[in-house]
Amino acid sequence: MSEQRMIDLIESLFPICRSITGDGIRQSLALLQDIIPLEIVEVPSGTSVLDWQVPKEWNVKDAYIKDASGNRLVDFRKNNLHVLNYSAPMDRTMPLSELRPHLFSLPDQPDLIPYRTSYYDENWGFCLSHRQLETLPDGNYQVVIDSSLEDGSLSYGECFLPGQSQQEVLISTHICHPSLCNDNLSGIAVATFLADSLVARDCRYSYRFLFVPVTIGAIAWLAQNEDKLSNIRHGLVASNLADKGGFTYKKSRSGRSTIDRVVERVLRNSGVEYELREFIPYGYDERQYGSPGFDLPVGSLSRTPYGEYPEYHTSADNLDFISHKNLSQSLDIYKKIGDELEHSRFFRNLQPKGEPQLGRRGLYKKVGGETDQKETQMAILWLLNQSDGNTSLLEVAELSSIDLSKLSEVAEILVVQGLLKEISDT
Repeated sequence: MSEQRMIDLIESLFPICRSITGDGIRQSLALLQDIIPLEIVEVPSGTSVLDWQVPKEWNVKDAYIKDASGNRLVDFRKNNLHVLNYSAPMDRTMPLSELRPHLFSLPDQPDLIPYRTSYYDENWGFCLSHRQLETLPDGNYQVVIDSSLEDGSLSYGECFLPGQSQQEVLISTHICHPSLCNDNLSGIAVATFLADSLVARDCRYSYRFLFVPVTIGAIAWLAQNEDKLSNIRHGLVASNLADKGGFTYKKSRSGRSTIDRVVERVLRNSGVEYELREFIPYGYDERQYGSPGFDLPVGSLSRTPYGEYPEYHTSADNLDFISHKNLSQSLDIYKKIGDELEHSRFFRNLQPKGEPQLGRRGLYKKVGGETDQKETQMAILWLLNQSDGNTSLLEVAELSSIDLSKLSEVAEILVVQGLLKEISDT
């Protein structure tokens, strides 16, 4: 069910021309509002956000190159990758020699249209296949880009799902790319339906989902929400989640965060192909959340990383490229990570001097059936021995090889018996 709904969402979003600002993002966020409780936030152009400034809003209605006979040779209406994203307005007739420096292609992939941008350096241009570029004859061409660069705002979406605690799990995904499926309609779809799965669930953590234009969107959110950052305990950046590759996890800045251990544990226990990588200050918005002034425990979980598959940032990243099965599996992995985080709590033994008398409390009879009696008893002993207030259930699970959900279940019973007390994680 979720798989088909994700595909339907991707198919609805695919034709929309998005950028870091503009109506394309608003239209896309409005589609997400039909699924999850999403607030759309507008940050006015010119607003200072940390060391940046929100740029002018860009919108485009049409763009084309016509030959002398009036034929549209390059047509934005057929593929929105054809226009250099954030192109300034243009309406002129010019010779090929003047036009050519504004044409972008991929000589090594001659049949594909590249995705190119000019966000912070005003320019104009078109993207086309190298094979088509080589066929353009000398002569005059009518060049039209019906766009606007005006004061407006930057838009992003925020879905906050309150839990039992003010402590938060952050899921962030970039929403600014135009018709590219794996990068990043897949991340948008996984984040949306992960949020949808949590809406009616009574969670321990609160969950905050951000749908932001890459870099400037995360920076704008951070600048305007510094009062919320102390609540963020774990986070993931979601992108490139529907290609046919295995999973790649880029660790948080410290490389030692709980999210790093949870993701590795989930991937290992799920039996999927995966690779772990250390943090580097390059990539998507994990580098903004992990900048030294914030140092949030946010990793990045994708399949094949950005720039490492030949379809990346080309017209080949289309509806035919993505794997429905892998997209669904990505959502399942994200759900399992959430489940592990929910179970990975901290407890303190209230009877830490010696082993408490369990028989007197009826614990041998109260918990576990005959089939799991031994595991239950070992869970009790491990929890009593390791619950020093600084060791999480995740760490106990790794030490004991007992399932995390089982430890969580037994811990609740020990709390009722007055032997453990749950404490806030740090």
